[in-house]
Amino acid sequence: MVEKLLNYVNGEWREPQGASVLNVPNPATNEVIATVPLSSAETVDEAARLALAAFPAWRRTPATARIQHLFKLKALMEENFEDLARSITLENGKVLDDARGEMRRAIENVEVACGIPMMMMGDFSEDVARGVDEYMIRQPVGVAAIICPFNFPGMIPFWYLPYALACGNTVIVKPSERCPITLQKVFRLLDQVGFPKGVVHLVNGSADTVNALLDHPAISAITFVGSTPVARHIYSRAAANAILARNRGIIASFSRALTEGLSAQQSDAEFDAVLGEAIASIHAASVAG
Repeated sequence: MVEKLLNYVNGEWREPQGASVLNVPNPATNEVIATVPLSSAETVDEAARLALAAFPAWRRTPATARIQHLFKLKALMEENFEDLARSITLENGKVLDDARGEMRRAIENVEVACGIPMMMMGDFSEDVARGVDEYMIRQPVGVAAIICPFNFPGMIPFWYLPYALACGNTVIVKPSERCPITLQKVFRLLDQVGFPKGVVHLVNGSADTVNALLDHPAISAITFVGSTPVARHIYSRAAANAILARNRGIIASFSRALTEGLSAQQSDAEFDAVLGEAIASIHAASVAG
């Protein structure tokens, strides 16, 4: 039976109105196993506004309370480990042992993020200059959007999702339209965890959906893993829409585009250019903050 995938917005499963759909095939057989909606800019706008509205209360929830949801999520992912791994194999085509390893890394990231109450601690230095004390605190930035790749549909979203939530950000996840089934199952577990409404959203879609996220004024941070050309598009479009200055910086291409994403044929100059863009984004973020 072909599964009809949905969005998860404001704690509810929703079919986006008027959205076209894309078939998701099993790469081993080419059999259609699911259909995924390609969400419009209006759907993105609704999710972003709801995430922004949920942010003040979530950021003021103590970190020790926020991570209780992650403890529950880890337990549910362990209970559903085999089903999640088989989902990766079904939609992505990698062998089952690789899929199991991928989900193990995902769960490990949830586990590490449970240590946020210690990892978020700030610093204080007395008398860094005459009559001057210095302190540093870490604060959430707002609504974070996670743009996911097709090749690791279970692991890579968890490089960011648990940490963003534990630190007090609200989150919109955009799965790859080529491999969206695993994250659909993950969000069924997130639904059981009981995050407050508006804290975490799943918005399916394609490039137009990504551009709507990049253009939205409520988005404070963008994460992406993928090819260098797409990383450059995401960086430049987000910067053009003033995400750097307005929202304390873009998490620009936390991406293998900086390392493995550059092929052996590409020159050192191209690598230097990409690395320079990353350094520039970090500098701009510090200035804007």
